[in-house]
Amino acid sequence: MQRKARRILLPSLELTETSLPTDENVIEVNVLLDGVAVNYHVRKKFEDSTQNRIDSKPNWMGSRFNLFPVVLDRDGVPWAEANIYILSRIQSTLNPTMSTYASTADSLAAYRRFLDEKEIDWTEFPPQKQKRPTYRYSAYLRMEIAAGQIQGTTAKRHMSKVISFYTWLIEEGVLNPAHSPWKKQDRFLSFTDIHGFKLSKQVVSTDLSIKITKSTDPYDGRIDDGGKLRPLPSSEQEFLIDALIELKNTEMLLIHLIGLLTGARIQTILTMRLKHVLQLIDHIPSEEIRIPAGPGTGMDTKYNKKIVLHFPKWLYKKLHIYAGSERARLRRSRSPRKDDMEQYLFLSNRGDPFYTSKSDSAEFNSSNRRRHAKNGQAVRQFITERIIPILRLKTGDPNFHYQFHDTRASYGMNLTDCQLAQVNLGEVSLHQAREFVKARMSHESTTTTDRYLQYRSNLKIVSSINSMYHEHLIKLQAKLTENTK
Repeated sequence: MQRKARRILLPSLELTETSLPTDENVIEVNVLLDGVAVNYHVRKKFEDSTQNRIDSKPNWMGSRFNLFPVVLDRDGVPWAEANIYILSRIQSTLNPTMSTYASTADSLAAYRRFLDEKEIDWTEFPPQKQKRPTYRYSAYLRMEIAAGQIQGTTAKRHMSKVISFYTWLIEEGVLNPAHSPWKKQDRFLSFTDIHGFKLSKQVVSTDLSIKITKSTDPYDGRIDDGGKLRPLPSSEQEFLIDALIELKNTEMLLIHLIGLLTGARIQTILTMRLKHVLQLIDHIPSEEIRIPAGPGTGMDTKYNKKIVLHFPKWLYKKLHIYAGSERARLRRSRSPRKDDMEQYLFLSNRGDPFYTSKSDSAEFNSSNRRRHAKNGQAVRQFITERIIPILRLKTGDPNFHYQFHDTRASYGMNLTDCQLAQVNLGEVSLHQAREFVKARMSHESTTTTDRYLQYRSNLKIVSSINSMYHEHLIKLQAKLTENTK
């Protein structure tokens, strides 16, 4: 079986430089080269004793990484230029998110597979435009889209990463193509910011860029809120809770309850810490407990935005009780952090976090052996394998499906329904209702909030149209039957 180019993740990587045997803090490296033992010496670029880099570069510029992405060619050999490009991007970023660069490596590995399969030299740019590797790859991706072999958004990302790669090669003087890899063109984009001001900006695009036309259907039963989300009707929410109780998995039940009752995203819930639920609240008169999330709190949020989660008091008490339970203590005992206040509230039965926070990901761990990032996949797998089969039986729908993020949309609709009921009673104005939902959902723009306010009316419109169309078809069928007698 022929091997293909691919991306791998190194559990840990420390940058070194070759040195003399007499230098300080040297490490001897022994390798076999064509059956011959070769020895040489290196020094780590970061000294633990001084907490400084030895090459005089700023300390914020990373030299030690966990889950570092590497692109391999079909022979399993690292693609030098691609990997140096990825390293340069990571080093030029303060607190880089490694999953972002893993995605870049995925795109470059896809490009390398294309090059290897077609036997194309990626450095050769002949006079004929359509023979240049960049144009050939762009055409290939377009054909893959047309054949349904790849999503348009994926193809667009792959092409964009390849363009960025070549741009870096040219700027760094690594590559001097005989003919241009693409044709540049300037465009001006007009948009409206979150405050309603109309702005425009100049962007540079190429004739290689793959354009994807986004189609928005406000009547498809979903809400666009950081993704296409489907609010679960109250009956399905009840079925969901019943299923979780039947499965007797305390962590999954509490995780779903937080999603349904606070609207928090999965990365926020799974990066909650022990310290967040140890407050004694019996003396607090309010029926809600406010917990800040975002930078400085230990809980991750989308785009590092500072938000406040509103927990019903009874739910907070359940979390408080869970944190002190024997079940939670046993899981913490299997984790290196034990009962530290920065310990994650939710851990697997092996003591592993379900989601690694951005701050923890930025800390180098030389003993790391894991080759994947913890990003909530255990929760998603539990939903697919354990919860959905039960819900298909309860709903009677063999195709029933939901994603965890739908709990956020369900919270938003529950909130909206309550507010609109108050509007109908004259207790609050529509503006007040909208601002309340916007604040609780931490929306930047009222446009997103309005999608929740319009959701029910959109469903009624669709239902009414479907009913009218059905009656129309019945009348047509009756006429056809009458005329064919």
